[in-house]
Amino acid sequence: MTDFGIAVSSAASAVLDEQLPGLVEARIASRLAALDDTLWGPEAQPEASIRLGWVHPSAASRPLVEPILALRDELRAQGVDRVVLAGMGGSSLAPEVITRTAGVELTVLDSTDPTMVRRAVEDRIEATVLVVSSKSGSTLETDSQRRIFEQAFTDAGIDPAARIVVVTDPGSPLDASAREAGYRVFNADPNVGGRYSALTAFGLVPSGLAGADIIELLDDAEAAEEELAEDDEANPGLALGVALAGSAPARNKIVIVDEASGLVGFADWAEQLIAESTGKLGKGVLPVAAHPGDADAVGNFADVRLIRLVPDLDAPAGADSDAAVVDQLMLSGSLGTQFAIWEHATAVAGYLLGINPFDQPDVEAAKAAARGLLDATPAPEAPVAVDGAVELRASANIAGGVSDLATGLGALFGALGTDGYVAVQAYLDRIGLADLEEIRAELAAALQRPVTFGWGPRFLHSTGQFHKGGPAQGVFLQLSAADGEDLPIPGREFTFGGLIRAQADGDAQVLAEHGLPVLRLRLNDTAAGLAQLRAAVSALA
Repeated sequence: MTDFGIAVSSAASAVLDEQLPGLVEARIASRLAALDDTLWGPEAQPEASIRLGWVHPSAASRPLVEPILALRDELRAQGVDRVVLAGMGGSSLAPEVITRTAGVELTVLDSTDPTMVRRAVEDRIEATVLVVSSKSGSTLETDSQRRIFEQAFTDAGIDPAARIVVVTDPGSPLDASAREAGYRVFNADPNVGGRYSALTAFGLVPSGLAGADIIELLDDAEAAEEELAEDDEANPGLALGVALAGSAPARNKIVIVDEASGLVGFADWAEQLIAESTGKLGKGVLPVAAHPGDADAVGNFADVRLIRLVPDLDAPAGADSDAAVVDQLMLSGSLGTQFAIWEHATAVAGYLLGINPFDQPDVEAAKAAARGLLDATPAPEAPVAVDGAVELRASANIAGGVSDLATGLGALFGALGTDGYVAVQAYLDRIGLADLEEIRAELAAALQRPVTFGWGPRFLHSTGQFHKGGPAQGVFLQLSAADGEDLPIPGREFTFGGLIRAQADGDAQVLAEHGLPVLRLRLNDTAAGLAQLRAAVSALA
């Protein structure tokens, strides 16, 4: 038995009672354990056939442990004990959860914001090792981060080959160039997609170098495999999969609330796993990372199911969570166990939704739009209004009548349907402006609808898929900065500031092309503009 625990409220148990027998009869669990790539239909089979390595990760991951720990010891003996991770999406979110839960330091650089990049590259360079993680080996953000660290190491008189570690798929462009440059390279299992890669080299290398116990992580996940392979209604992967998708489309939003589970940041990892895996073909489950007591985390929305992460099943279920009336689950378990179960559950959710949980057909659109803007460098789009430190731009379907910040927000939120959600997209410094995330709960309380918050461009590699491919229920509030000192990218004609602007503009362009309402706030003075925004949100209450 695993250390995983699940408790289901009476309001949520009906869907499990209805759906679980069919999954057991269809032998979904044992077929998944046998790597049956036909589970998601013939159209998904070519992709599924090369994406199931995560089901049994130990074969590829166990041999990595010894060289990771040996490298960690070698670096520490040289006084190199600061680990920076350059990675996006699944390459960064799992290591962030692993190291934060373990209480060890890892600097996660998953941004192109100039301020955030500068802070990472100027801090203790003499004690720094950079892990460059990219499955494709061609991720633009990661390549830009690698370039500036190479320059910083060189400027400090340090051989970059002694301080850069690469994680990528075998045969990728980065695999070849890194080996040619003399960098240490760890190859990941190519049969695992990025968001399912927590227990592969992408999760283990940066976490192990930072000091997390990656052996225990693998042990816990491996202990869950036998139970996850059983065609039994008690199988936690099946039960959680039904909880995620068994009530869609009527109840197609999952609010994940951490109630002192000890798994620090787990909801953010689960958010990208579920959103990118299920949000396509107009279907999907919207995951929302929330805090106890938030308006969208107390069980009063008909289209929301609550999932509460608790240290044990005897823990209190929250002040407003009467199990008799709230549709909710309570989950407990170690991090390795949770990784394994949620990955299985997401694959089961894909089966229930009738979609391919391993592709991401809409992610590339925003990347292509950003590259197009970088190449073409068009003249800046004129704002529809300027209010103090804020320039407002809006998609055509809400632009009429926008004259200031208040009318802009009114137009955006006026387009919010009774089954809709708000997505706040902050293309800003997520470390220096971390308290901006508080606006999520403020908006949820004022609008009485679920609200997600994503730091750009981080979310483009995860929840960005759901925004464009999932149900067309979202309205989008985008924030970006026009002030601050820019930062050049060595060997590139564009800067970090130019890159993040192109990413923001490209994302907004694709959302608008999908007919989705978008309000873009360009902050000419970030501090003053955010103060205006916070005041305007407070006025909504």
